[in-house]
Amino acid sequence: MPDQDLLSIQAARDQVEAAHQAHAAIAGLSQVRIDEICEAMAAAAGESSMRLATLACEETGYGNPADKNVKNLFAAVNIHGYFRGLKTTGVIRETPTVVEIASPRGVVAGIVPSTNPTSTAIFKILISIKSRNCIVLSPHPSATNCVIETARLMREAAVGLGLPGEAIGCLDNITPEATDTLMKHKRTAVILATGGLGLVRAAYSSGKPAFGVGPGNVPAFIERSADIPKAVSDVLAGKCFDYGTICASEQALIVDASIDRQVREQLAAQGGFFINESQTEALAQLAVTPNRQLNPRIVGKPATTLARWAAINVPAGTRCLMVRPGGVGRDYPLSMEKLSPILAYYVVNGLEEGSRLADEILHYGGMGHTAAIHTRSREAALRYGELMPASRIVVNTPSTHGAIGFSTDLAPSMTLGCGSWGGNVTSDNISPLHLMDIKRVAFEVRPVGSSSGVKTPPTHGPGSVATSSPAWDREAINRLVDRVFASRSTTPTVPPASSPTSSSVAPAPAPASTPPVTPGPKPEPPPPVDFVSEEDVRQAIRAGVNIHIGPRTIITPAARDLAGAHAVFVEQVRATR
Repeated sequence: MPDQDLLSIQAARDQVEAAHQAHAAIAGLSQVRIDEICEAMAAAAGESSMRLATLACEETGYGNPADKNVKNLFAAVNIHGYFRGLKTTGVIRETPTVVEIASPRGVVAGIVPSTNPTSTAIFKILISIKSRNCIVLSPHPSATNCVIETARLMREAAVGLGLPGEAIGCLDNITPEATDTLMKHKRTAVILATGGLGLVRAAYSSGKPAFGVGPGNVPAFIERSADIPKAVSDVLAGKCFDYGTICASEQALIVDASIDRQVREQLAAQGGFFINESQTEALAQLAVTPNRQLNPRIVGKPATTLARWAAINVPAGTRCLMVRPGGVGRDYPLSMEKLSPILAYYVVNGLEEGSRLADEILHYGGMGHTAAIHTRSREAALRYGELMPASRIVVNTPSTHGAIGFSTDLAPSMTLGCGSWGGNVTSDNISPLHLMDIKRVAFEVRPVGSSSGVKTPPTHGPGSVATSSPAWDREAINRLVDRVFASRSTTPTVPPASSPTSSSVAPAPAPASTPPVTPGPKPEPPPPVDFVSEEDVRQAIRAGVNIHIGPRTIITPAARDLAGAHAVFVEQVRATR
């Protein structure tokens, strides 16, 4: 019998080489053609959404077709629609001094999980082709067939419009060695890794640029001012969606002691069932292995099935099993990420205590991912956000839907970066922007003298000493002052010459005939910009101005980091119409 490991490795090599050959063709396509191809692929995925959802459920045994259909449509319709107008070819932004040119990266290695296989495949194919890259998918072994079918139908929709068929590949003989070969191949340019912690770590250790997604252990805090019925409804909606298979789903519910009774009443009314201590022990033995790993058997199963397997009697209509772990960490197994309708319940006194507990939960398996809060106080939401080691803090919405941009103005995505907290290269929701290199053609704006080099004015700030006169052009300054005075409509008042020894000169009173000045209406802020690059931020810093952004502004990761360090952005809550 042939060695399956060796065959899988060779197949991975062949697909990467084929994708690399195809990349020369896709890199030369126009923006119009790229957009036509993406439109056709998105339409094909949308039309087959329910069929793909059913295939995924039947093959993996996780979740339910209705919710997987929603995820597929979110990837094919919402995400595609959000980036439909994004320029990804040629000159994408231009100023008189800096011209930005998009450059594709090459072959993308797309690692696809078993929990959200078809929606993740749709998403990764779309953002790869939109940014003029090729992609080779490596699905989880338990989701191979549904991902192969997703890639096939999207490929067929694109080939007729000029996309080389090899631009969208998918491994069909899945072994750890094949996935490792795909990630480390010399022709692989970048990795999009969604999966278990070990796989994500392998992606980052591959020597390739990688966007990995760590696990989520999402705390949701119901603060005392919250709309309690809505908060409970949101938490259950997020936790129970596709039976908890999205990594951004709620894993722990933290409740202020002052509203504990009302929250428990609402949970009981809306399908949450609290189990007792002995039942919690039985459920923990089912859900968690002896080495404190999640039992894959329980992933994406309904609450009633889990209860039956653990010999727990629950009323009809039970949507979620509520447990009280008693703490956080290895000694409290159900405080971990559970990827099923099991929700840990904690009671705290106030925002600060709740935030400390949420931080502890995130440290136990969800660093950098997502946290949620339900509150009527904007100040409480912002304080909670300041304290959370999480890339997304969603407010008054299901964390499942808010984190991926379904119910919030975050960039819609099926791959969520966890920042340096989670050992990830970015805290962004991944988009086509992350799969492009931006070249910048920069023209000289400050001539450099050939004889004396660059002259740097001395600093006169606190703690500094001026050691020489500034090398400024005094004649230019005099001319500038003359122009300023000449542009004024009135002649400046000159202090009387009779008081040369005064330490200060009082301003001359205005003539009696001068009417009082009435301030005009406050000027409207400029409309938010559509796109911000790193160079935009640098120019704003040099000019000492702000950049106005809105909920729909697309910001490159480098621009966001630089702007945060210099407080450049002014965020408008509502986009200007």
